[in-house]
Amino acid sequence: MSISLAPEHDWSAAAPLIMPVLLPVGSKGVAAADVDRASLGEGRHGGATLHWAGPAGLHVGLAIPATRFDVLVNTDHLVSWDVATDAILSTALANLEAWSNSTPWEEEVSGDRRLLVSDSGERWDAGRLLLPAVRLYLERELGRGARVLVAVPNRHLLVAGALRPSDPGFIDDLRSFVAAEAADADEPVDGRLFELYQGGLTEVGG
Repeated sequence: MSISLAPEHDWSAAAPLIMPVLLPVGSKGVAAADVDRASLGEGRHGGATLHWAGPAGLHVGLAIPATRFDVLVNTDHLVSWDVATDAILSTALANLEAWSNSTPWEEEVSGDRRLLVSDSGERWDAGRLLLPAVRLYLERELGRGARVLVAVPNRHLLVAGALRPSDPGFIDDLRSFVAAEAADADEPVDGRLFELYQGGLTEVGG
C-alpha cells in the first residue's frame, strides 16, 4: 500500500477501521468542537489528539487499529482526510455498533448477584457504553427490581450489575473491584461507578 492510501492519509482506507475509545478524564488533546478547521493548515493544534464529549463527563477518542498499537486520531488526520468531525465520529460509532452486535456478553451469577461483562480482548469493550442500544439492553436485562450500575475501569472492560434493595453491600464490593481494576490497568479509563436509567448515564455518589 502506498503511503497516500494508508489510513492515516486516506479517509476511504480509515473509514472501515476507525473505532471509538473512552479516554481518561483530563487526557491531553483538543476538543473536536473547538477545532478551527480553517487554521489547521497553518499548524494550529498540530498533531493534537482529538476528543469528543461523552456521557457523564467521559471523553471519547477515535482509534485506527494497527498491528501492535492503535493510532489515536488527531488534527493532522483532519487535514489529510478533509472530512467533518461529526462525520468521522458517526462513522466510528457505526463501526462500533457492528462490532458490538456480533460480540457476546459474559454473564456472572452468584446467588442473587448478577453481572453482565464485556471483556472480549479486542480493545473496544468499554466503548460499548457509548451505544444507546447497549445501554437499553443492560437496563432491560438487569433493571427488573434493581438499579443498574455500570463501570468502565479500563479500555478492555465494561461491567454492569444489578443493585437490589436486599443486597446493599453489592455497591461497595463493585466499587472496590472497579477501583482496583482502574489502578492496575495499562489503559485506564475511569474508576467511578455510574447508574443507567432510561438510557441516561449518571455518576453514583460516594
